[in-house]
Amino acid sequence: MNTFSIAIHGGAGTLVKGMMTADLEAQYKSVLKEALAAGYAVLENGGTSIDAVEKAVIILEDSHLFNAGKGAVFTADETHEMDASIMDGKTLNAGAVSLISGIKNPVSLAKDVMEKSEHVFLAGEGAMQFAKMNAYKIEKDTYFYDEFRHQQWLEIKDTDSFQLDHATKKDSKFGTVGAVACDKNGNIAAATSTGGMTNKKFGRVGDSPMIGAGNYANNKTCAISCTGSGEFFIRGVVAYDVACLMEHKGLSVEEASNEVIHKRILEIGGDGGLIAVDAKGNIAMPFNTEGMYRASKSSNGEEELSIYK
Repeated sequence: MNTFSIAIHGGAGTLVKGMMTADLEAQYKSVLKEALAAGYAVLENGGTSIDAVEKAVIILEDSHLFNAGKGAVFTADETHEMDASIMDGKTLNAGAVSLISGIKNPVSLAKDVMEKSEHVFLAGEGAMQFAKMNAYKIEKDTYFYDEFRHQQWLEIKDTDSFQLDHATKKDSKFGTVGAVACDKNGNIAAATSTGGMTNKKFGRVGDSPMIGAGNYANNKTCAISCTGSGEFFIRGVVAYDVACLMEHKGLSVEEASNEVIHKRILEIGGDGGLIAVDAKGNIAMPFNTEGMYRASKSSNGEEELSIYK
């Protein structure tokens, strides 16, 4: 039987230890642990990698601690615009949504785009029409209201500043969540979800919903979910770049991930991290920032839950 495994992340960035209270750190780790356990249980019971990554990401979206779903940051218009994507490494089918509002679990809507439409990527009003057609409940704004997020927005509203994070400026953190998994049949999948940037304007979209940039899965190589400075991850086509190095240069998932995160993305001025898994269940979780909320578990007994290096 194939080694099955799952890895999750809750964003990377400058996670200054001094600013993280013991209580807050325990809260973050508790949600990461819950998401990891839920996704792993799907795999352990013979479920698919697609169902495992969706399950794990839903739990992260349901927590106000992470910038996705319930914890989505405020835009310049004091609204929430969320993005998500999911990809199946066995079929190369993928689904993505962008600039959506009021949807509790954007990752599930992305999965429905993949499974119930002829398309890959739906955005804005059209994506909302698709959600309504599929009987999604539209949550009130109060569901997404978080005092900490609102305070952050108030600090920079009416300026041209924006933040790639959901923490204070001294503690800039790229707010994204994601999961990658390899199931018992050796099929892999990736899912990524985000609430974007605080005070973002003009319908800005980052790498998270873009297949090949922030999210990618192919059984021949790897499944990847990224978190970082989105503009740079888009320009570097980061997720696909890792897969390319594996396919054309014969690098392992760890070698390819390290090459992209510690060299290639830095060369163009970007920073962040990613989680990756190959079809043998091997996991890599590199990042070039001070920290990345991350956790992984494998049927070979390996398990990790960390924030800092």
